[in-house]
Amino acid sequence: MIDCQSHLFCSELVDIMRKRKSDPVVFSKDGESILKMGDWLRKIPPYYLDVDVKLEAMDAAGVELTALSINDPGPECFGVDGPAIAQIANDFIAGIVAKYPQRFFGLCVLPLQDMRTSLAELDRCVKQLKMKGILLYTNLSGRYPDEPEFRQLFERAVELDLPILLHPAKPVTIEQVKAYEMTSSLGNMFDDTIALTRIIMSGILDEFPKLKLVCPHLGGTLPYFIGRLDHQTQVLKRGPKNLTRSPSEYLRQVWLDIVSPHPLAMKYAYDFMGAEKLLYASDHPWVSPILIRDCLSSLNLPRPDEMRIFRENARLLFHL
Repeated sequence: MIDCQSHLFCSELVDIMRKRKSDPVVFSKDGESILKMGDWLRKIPPYYLDVDVKLEAMDAAGVELTALSINDPGPECFGVDGPAIAQIANDFIAGIVAKYPQRFFGLCVLPLQDMRTSLAELDRCVKQLKMKGILLYTNLSGRYPDEPEFRQLFERAVELDLPILLHPAKPVTIEQVKAYEMTSSLGNMFDDTIALTRIIMSGILDEFPKLKLVCPHLGGTLPYFIGRLDHQTQVLKRGPKNLTRSPSEYLRQVWLDIVSPHPLAMKYAYDFMGAEKLLYASDHPWVSPILIRDCLSSLNLPRPDEMRIFRENARLLFHL
């Protein structure tokens, strides 16, 4: 199996955040490290930084190869320090890949508050660090990746034939979901949904038809609501006038990873998208690779389709 979404915290970045006076910051409480981004507080236990723990989880699940990236906060959250943060993060991921080349390939992050620097860092990551994809946050300190200033990133990704993987950041709905600790369970999924929908509605997939775009977590809620979007745009004529297809047709142009511990959700995505557009992923260390593996296996899909989802689609997408 090939895992298309898995993360490690970088100890150097954690140490940097311990010294910061403004978010994102890390502080200690009751012997635990806590990452603070406004009202969003998350624990960082030691195993979130431990590559050996990740390798053990991969071995237990039968994962051969994993796409490795840092998790949020991304470089855009660090203001003028963003370019330096991106280099530290990317060197960290590349170092693990160099140590375990048969087990990992890297996804880079970019300081998108500075597009010129981002494109230079992307070239470094591809040419020197041999990265296989870009991790693009669903919002960039509150800005969306479909906004015009970020179009150069999509253009360059197509030129490099490099997949872009969306990944939730601190959600824009934080005020609505912070109660009951719903930020990660609902807020992140809404961020997936909003970012992917905006990319579709903006015309980016017409402007860059060869773009390889991956959305995690089965596309957030968008596959479930896509019929309403089709009706709004095609029947009621609400929305952009320059789209050449229905939103559901654009959605089928995207790859979805299957991180959702619910077999029925996976089955719906399989029926809607087709096996060739789904990717096995775990979101480890927050989710067990075994859990996602077993959810998919429980569907008893045709063996060729199961193998496409578990490994073949990723092998082709990332040129592995």
